Amino acid sequence: MSAPALSQAEAFARIRLLRSPRIGPVSFAQLLGRFGSAEAALEALPDLAGRGGKSYTLASRDLVEREIEAVRRAGARYLFHDQPDYPALLREADGAPPILTWRGDLTLASRPCVAMVGARNASAAAVKLAREFAGALAEEGFTVVSGLARGIDGAAHEGALPATIGVIASGIDIAYPPQHEDLHRRIAEEGLLLAEQPPGTEPRGSHFPTRNRIIAGLALGTVVVEAAPKSGSLITARLAGEAGREVMAIPGSPLDARSHGCNLLIREGAVLVQEPGDVVELLSGFDGTPRSSVRETGESYLAAAPEELADAEPADVANLLSTAPVAVDELIRQSGEGPASVQLALLELEIAGRLVRHAGGRVSLSAA
Repeated sequence: MSAPALSQAEAFARIRLLRSPRIGPVSFAQLLGRFGSAEAALEALPDLAGRGGKSYTLASRDLVEREIEAVRRAGARYLFHDQPDYPALLREADGAPPILTWRGDLTLASRPCVAMVGARNASAAAVKLAREFAGALAEEGFTVVSGLARGIDGAAHEGALPATIGVIASGIDIAYPPQHEDLHRRIAEEGLLLAEQPPGTEPRGSHFPTRNRIIAGLALGTVVVEAAPKSGSLITARLAGEAGREVMAIPGSPLDARSHGCNLLIREGAVLVQEPGDVVELLSGFDGTPRSSVRETGESYLAAAPEELADAEPADVANLLSTAPVAVDELIRQSGEGPASVQLALLELEIAGRLVRHAGGRVSLSAA
């Protein structure tokens, strides 16, 4: 059953809700589940924050109106998480963006997607390989997803055009890096450009990991072409593994530090691939059971479905928290309360600015 069409008022309220302080993808979903609509959630936010111990100021209506006009000027459109055209695989991913802006051909996201990522300072051989790999995968009917960075990302986009999705860490109207301004424009015109940040937003360090989760979430699998051991490319690969997607890596010389990340991934359980046919074989008919065994370490998160929050009462868990991160699962166990009640209590603390969320389903009190 398809979701009912969004009214203009509810669409406006959703944008305003997501742009309000301390509202992220998790709290956004929980608020919709609790109150049934963004309009109702906006009315409830000040009271929720008050129960968490702080006052609260919503994003202004003027701010949202300016953003909507900026999206129009950029030739972009909004995509909400429960609309039929929202990419199905991304919707399944933890912390999927509630709202994206896009330009280009949205049908590319409904085709089988493969992510290709790698080093910004890639070797000439790796850049050539990435371009050829991406072109061959596009010819096989795949959409190639990457992050529009220098090096491997740019080569993958160029090789796959027009069958490529660029996921950017800035607003939809900001080309970054500046050297990729033409590529940014071409992808927006011939492929598909996606952004989670509002228009006019310059990329910051914290935006790149969130962009990486979108790249991994869109794709059946991620191919790492060349990468250092502590690179964003490996973060993307491990996020793909945690989401139950295939993780693949092209091996390289142990004498080149740019290959160490790929070789490390293979040692950790990524599938070694050497030609596009290897990727096609792994991903054609992918049934959700990857051959790779790359996983992020972390607690399993006993999350309640957002709709379960509608009738929940907040648990008393503040005394169990400190500035040291603890798994939400552990709070559920120690409090003796259900997941929905614990999540609602954490939501109140988060909106009040007293809670910080960490990777692996962990939370802590804010140090501020």
